[in-house]
Amino acid sequence: MKLATLRTGGTTRAVRLDGDVLTDLGVPDVGALLAEEGWAERAATATGTAHPVGGADFAPLVPAPSKVVCVGLNYRNHIQEMGRDLPEHPTLFAKFADSLIGAGDDIVRPDETAKFDWEVELALVVGAPVRRARGAEAEAAIAGFTVLNDITCRDWQFRTREWLQGKSWDSTTPVGPYLVTPDELPGGVRPALEVRLLVDGEVMQSDSTGDLLFDPVALVEYVSTVVRLNPGDLIATGTPGGVGHARRPERYLLGGEKVVAEIEGIGRLENRVVEEKSA
Repeated sequence: MKLATLRTGGTTRAVRLDGDVLTDLGVPDVGALLAEEGWAERAATATGTAHPVGGADFAPLVPAPSKVVCVGLNYRNHIQEMGRDLPEHPTLFAKFADSLIGAGDDIVRPDETAKFDWEVELALVVGAPVRRARGAEAEAAIAGFTVLNDITCRDWQFRTREWLQGKSWDSTTPVGPYLVTPDELPGGVRPALEVRLLVDGEVMQSDSTGDLLFDPVALVEYVSTVVRLNPGDLIATGTPGGVGHARRPERYLLGGEKVVAEIEGIGRLENRVVEEKSA
């Protein structure tokens, strides 16, 4: 299945993609759907109002996750371009829900940064509450996958050794449009998919999610050791090489660019970079 959160009539609705229509699933968003016991059966069998796909206004896939956990340095080529050694353990940081935007929303470039960068990522969506999950339990906790663009203020990220202040700016992180269940993807819960990012039509990043150092199941096991994972939580699995900060000369988003992040079999984010308006 492909599931999404649609903005319609001044509210949001969880929907299922059926050909060229989006079928209403009777709950306000994908996060609310995943919180229900037996969500997969409901999602597969619901027969609500049909909305056209054309012109659909997608909200963040999960508008208010209890946590967004991100993984840094998880593709070998990105680790090398950033001048780091291969890590023994996943490098974790967090985002806040206020940073999330929809698949077609504008990315707001803060006035305070001069180094605004892109990072296309495969994100897994948690579908069951788990703590210290291992093996089959960790696999079963993955409801599906989506696309996330971890837009980063590099100058703020590297002010200190902790990254959060460069990663959680308001309205900067597109996520969506769809949650795609593992049964639709080659490799299932360890998918091997082409991932790309383009800026104004120029390919900046291109790789395969099969090259992840720590795969999605390993990340569920690791993160759930530290903290309870809840339905609707997101884990962004890291970005491949090709970020602007590692280019010579460095290259950043200045405003006005169209940024496309896409993953084979899942979907694409198309976002315009806009200047932040003064309050």
